[in-house]
Amino acid sequence: MKLLGRLAAAIGLVAGIAGASAAPARAADVNFITDFGFNGRHAYFYVAREKGYYKEAGLDVTFLRGQGSADAIKKVAAGLATIGFADAGSLVLARGNDGVPVKLVSIVYARPPQAIFGVKGTGITSPKDLEGKTIADTASSSVRLLFPAFAKAAGIDPAKVKWVVAEGSALPSLLANGRVDAIGQFSVGEPLIAAAIAPKETVRIAYKDSGLDYYGNGLIASEETIAKQPELVRAFVKATIKGMKDAFANPAEAAAIMAKYQKELAPAIIEGETKLVGELATVPGQPLGSIDAKSIAGTVEVMSANFTLKSPVQPSQLYAPGFVE
Repeated sequence: MKLLGRLAAAIGLVAGIAGASAAPARAADVNFITDFGFNGRHAYFYVAREKGYYKEAGLDVTFLRGQGSADAIKKVAAGLATIGFADAGSLVLARGNDGVPVKLVSIVYARPPQAIFGVKGTGITSPKDLEGKTIADTASSSVRLLFPAFAKAAGIDPAKVKWVVAEGSALPSLLANGRVDAIGQFSVGEPLIAAAIAPKETVRIAYKDSGLDYYGNGLIASEETIAKQPELVRAFVKATIKGMKDAFANPAEAAAIMAKYQKELAPAIIEGETKLVGELATVPGQPLGSIDAKSIAGTVEVMSANFTLKSPVQPSQLYAPGFVE
């Protein structure tokens, strides 16, 4: 009986060891920071979380509310966020002026997201119609700061356009009340503007339609994270792109998912913004999320021509290839 007891104990010990070795590895913690707040344009991140894509990739992702692309870049550089979502132009400025060691690992806004919005029936239907008009935007908006590049590409005289500074939250009402002729905004913000000026209709003058080739927002990581944890970065990119594909294929589903987490957002707005993100993200002949060297060079060229940089930025300093399948 003693022998049988010892044998049973030994078997239990071996089973315990085997069970311990077979236990799943702890998920890697990832702090992800948005460019600004939590908006409908971020729905695909919620899709990736809700459908378990991050979990399947071995990631435990926490979403952090960003306060602008510059803020996201700084927090990623400081290690306060593992992965960020930020504007490529802001990344050029951070690299050229402050030497911030952060790079793009995947692109989302593969086409220029900047746009100018007017009201249908007020005489604005094309870029040329902006001459002689007054446009409102925030002081640091890239829509305003990159307008000279857009004007050159579109063949209009930027000196004939008057800009006025306003708070971002006030822009839709300024347009709705006719206090300005147009406002600056990313194209993905059109659903919010349309809701604010209804029953009037919006007119969108998009920078991407002028032939400009530069990038908007994408996923970023620090050079240290890229070097030391490349598989983590690759896993996050892959899971996010799965979320993007699902969201673009079914924006209504994406809206319903995000609305569960951000109840203050109207599903219709989320759905509309998701459709517009898909419009920016999808480039014929290119895998979703992939970074094109030519567009990176175009981004550096546009930013260098329109902003003062302490040090020149090389395209290779702006992105890390190989993280998109």
